[in-house]
Amino acid sequence: MKCSTPMILGATVLLSALAVSASFAQPDPQAFRSGTPEQPAVVLVQNATVWTSGPQGILEGADLLVRNGKIDRVDKGLRAPRNAVVIDGTGKHVTPGLIDAHSHTAADGGLNEGSNIITAEVTIEDVVNHEEANIYRELAGGLTAANVLHGSANSIGGRNAVIKYRWGLSSAGMFFGAKPGIKFALGENPKQSNWGSANRYPNTRSGVANSIRSSFEEALDYRAAQKEYAEKSKARADLIPPKPNHQLDVILEILDGKRLVHSHSYRADEILMLLRLCEEYGVKIASLQHVLEGYKVADEIAAHGAGASTFSDWWAYKYEVRDAIPYNGAIMHDRGVVVSFNSDDAELARRMNLEAAKAVRYGGVDPAEAFKFVTLNPAIQLQVDDRIGSLEKGKDADFVVWSGSPMSTASVAEQTWVDGRKYFDREADLAMRERVAAERQSLIDEILAEAASEEAAEEDGETGGDTPDTPDTPDTLDTPDADPDSGGQATLRDWYDFFVAVAKGQAR
Repeated sequence: MKCSTPMILGATVLLSALAVSASFAQPDPQAFRSGTPEQPAVVLVQNATVWTSGPQGILEGADLLVRNGKIDRVDKGLRAPRNAVVIDGTGKHVTPGLIDAHSHTAADGGLNEGSNIITAEVTIEDVVNHEEANIYRELAGGLTAANVLHGSANSIGGRNAVIKYRWGLSSAGMFFGAKPGIKFALGENPKQSNWGSANRYPNTRSGVANSIRSSFEEALDYRAAQKEYAEKSKARADLIPPKPNHQLDVILEILDGKRLVHSHSYRADEILMLLRLCEEYGVKIASLQHVLEGYKVADEIAAHGAGASTFSDWWAYKYEVRDAIPYNGAIMHDRGVVVSFNSDDAELARRMNLEAAKAVRYGGVDPAEAFKFVTLNPAIQLQVDDRIGSLEKGKDADFVVWSGSPMSTASVAEQTWVDGRKYFDREADLAMRERVAAERQSLIDEILAEAASEEAAEEDGETGGDTPDTPDTPDTLDTPDADPDSGGQATLRDWYDFFVAVAKGQAR
């Protein structure tokens, strides 16, 4: 017989419930959105090991005092003001919120505008998705801010978006006034000659260099034309002004030092090329991204004043990174470069604290200095170190309470605070999981009971009971996996057995 529409709908609801069950190990963070957290007037973390990432270094048995979303004091023996939210930090560690200097989290709708070698007119700010689940997951790993970059398909790509992880706010609510930046890229990605379908200029590394230089020159010509019009139009009202060019307007911001350059790079020769080219035009690079051969030209990078935002130990994932070494960050740090470790990956961004630990393992960097690779140093590279990156008086209260040393694989982030608001609480998260699990099981039980009741009623009707057979109607549906013994149609027993098997993990 045919399976009626109500039966199909019931099975669909059951399937949805089971889908929740199957994904329970990684619950949907949308269920955890509850609007903007409260900002207590005063928060005091007492008797913790505090990693300040500032002049005070690491303090044991210390207290962190927050007032109205700002760091007020880091000291010992602080008394709790009246009505303060007090956190017992005994046995715990407190650090600044972690910062990822190279992220693509929350960038929706594609990272690369790859149709042109220069795409400075586009911006990631237009596509920040505040509902991106990885924001919540990364908060659970202690991350509180990120430099969300355009992809690397262009020598001069799109503009960036520096955001705070204010989970639950709108996209606009995640911006916090950071200096604007832009993505540059060198090497295989922008030249595309090894992609098999390259159909645009340039196809060589020298062409990539020339595309940047030509763009700078074109922007200067554009400015000269604007100035010429401004002068001549004083005497002549019939002159036509130069056509506005949003791409070149952005390039001029770079030349004027109003927009930071963050450049994807790997090879030492290309790094030197970009340093020299930018110095020719008076441009200072804010950060070289990835910069896996930076150890070969560390002195030149330091002399230029560029930061280096590198991977801790990535290697051999493409040909042009064959000379990458895990000591890269430590070597550049020792030569005076401001070094950060980045993720470039939403999964890795959940444990940036352990990336910092690798600088201790590979190169013997002092732990307090190594932890700056994911706190103060990326803030310096993004020129937001006056706001975030360390626990110092007057800075934003972005901090993490850890169960133990943040350098340990056994430690977890218990609480993550942004602007003095608690955006992640592990205890609350686990409690929410239990409530979600109970609700899921309740739905499954209810639907299984309803399905059993419908089956019993149907069987009663087939054996001469009071329930008449239901005739086929236009609203009945065939199933793709029809039972040939049932006239090519799925029975309720077919649906019931299948979904019960799924619930028990015996079918997929």
